[in-house]
Amino acid sequence: MSNVIKPLLSQCLRQLHLPSFSANFAAQGAIAANEGWPYDQYLLNLCEMEISQRQTRKVTRLLIASRLPAGKTLSSFDRTRLPAPVNRKLDVLLEGDFLERRENVLAFGNPGSGKTHLIAALGHELVQKGKSVYFATCSLLVQRLLKAKAELTLEKELRRLDKFDALLIDDIGYVQHTREEMEVLFTLLAYRYELRSVLITSNLVFSQWEKIFKDPMTTAAAIDRLVHHSIILELNMASYRMATAQKSKTREVTAKA
Repeated sequence: MSNVIKPLLSQCLRQLHLPSFSANFAAQGAIAANEGWPYDQYLLNLCEMEISQRQTRKVTRLLIASRLPAGKTLSSFDRTRLPAPVNRKLDVLLEGDFLERRENVLAFGNPGSGKTHLIAALGHELVQKGKSVYFATCSLLVQRLLKAKAELTLEKELRRLDKFDALLIDDIGYVQHTREEMEVLFTLLAYRYELRSVLITSNLVFSQWEKIFKDPMTTAAAIDRLVHHSIILELNMASYRMATAQKSKTREVTAKA
């Protein structure tokens, strides 16, 4: 490639927002000349590099925006502890099609059962598929909504959250909230109903949700909206943290013996 054409081509590629093309066309051109590639093979290689790097950059952006716990991935989750029905449902969820159907995922279990890790791991896998997700504890999310309501920007905040394909709300009901706090949470759930997916973890079964929403009618309405299109995961298991601690203690005793 001539010294005149090379800088002109590089400039054109930058203007076309093809950074991978710009970074690799010269090296790939040298390989193509040496290997005797036809032009279409040369262009195909550059296109594949551009697509791959764009996907990598997209996933990186989505991961940063997701606020997902970094360590709670599928590779660090012990699926052997899951009941067989939950494992089967997880296989289906990992395909990501439930987002297109606007289905919700509701994970119930005692503290330490692994529901937060499970939902976060699912979130990580969805990000790898190019889906936008947002993870937040119920407490922090409610405070964010209350602040927006006080500033008369609640509608704007709901639209901002609506940009995410999946909203992961962790530990709903773990901390008791005021009626005003639960009203904004209900507003969020109603806003996303049949439009976007919500993934929720809770240590309280539905029969105890009146403790969350304070009012029987609001509780029934919230449950109705969540359950209408939903996949329920029941993690009726012993605490993973306690089991890990017990194994560690056993190993220490064995080592001392």
